[in-house]
Amino acid sequence: MSTFHPELALLARFLPRFSFGPRFVKVTRRLRGGMRAPRSTPGVRASLRDIPGAQTARVFVPEGATRPMPAVLWIHGGGFIMGSPAPDDAMAATFARELGVTVIAPSYRLAPEHPFPAAMDDLYATLTWLHANAEALNVRADRIVIAGASAGGGLAAGLTLLARDRKEIPVAFQLLVYPMLDDRTVNRTIDGANHRIWSAESNRFGWTSYLGREPGADDVPPYAAPARAESLAGLPPTWIGVGTFDLFHDEDIAYAERLKAAGVPVEVEIIPGVFHGFDRLQHMNVAKAFRTSQVAALRRALA
Repeated sequence: MSTFHPELALLARFLPRFSFGPRFVKVTRRLRGGMRAPRSTPGVRASLRDIPGAQTARVFVPEGATRPMPAVLWIHGGGFIMGSPAPDDAMAATFARELGVTVIAPSYRLAPEHPFPAAMDDLYATLTWLHANAEALNVRADRIVIAGASAGGGLAAGLTLLARDRKEIPVAFQLLVYPMLDDRTVNRTIDGANHRIWSAESNRFGWTSYLGREPGADDVPPYAAPARAESLAGLPPTWIGVGTFDLFHDEDIAYAERLKAAGVPVEVEIIPGVFHGFDRLQHMNVAKAFRTSQVAALRRALA
């Protein structure tokens, strides 16, 4: 499909093809303000928790649960350089309400002030806390999902690799929403006329900030760039979703194919004619369908 999805065509004409840089990130962080506690919604109790050895996490628990439930560790996006879990509150509450799961949405240190492995250290500390406190949190230690979007999807994939290799915490499933997986893409001509929101220039800035050096070197660790992993065997079942006009489309599909070749069950959702972050337009049917697909995949995985 060489044209935009009908619901996005008009917006795409006016959506600027800007790039993220130091000045934009500084302004965005200033506008974000402090981290307020999440609000409870009908059927879901929300709270803000301090995580030992990390930062904070927003916790969403469905009301009325009588038995230990699965848990979803949700990692926010932002190119490794900006963002917070707060904008994902509605989605986290939806997951908790519809699936009967506890959702943990942690904050983590951002680049370039805190390059790799700072964010991964924060996230592994959160995963460790979740697993160690499973009984107190009324969650099942054997039914933990790691999930995230964009850079959060890349962090989710890296965290799942780290959990596999350390063999301390079992991960039941990973849900990767247009994940940012491969720093080597900065040296390829991958930017297309229909790409929006996240450009090749933004990609280079994000990876350079996160790695603390120029991307593409031979020694970049797979926990930073999961596409670098020599083997994907032994990873949990996976769902990957991405649009055809997403800068990450090719690397996501390549990762899915490698997972399949390694014997990992994989479900791939490719949405024609949509660009990066399109699902933030939650009123559009194409965004609703994309979210519904994620809920369905989680329901199947956690049944």
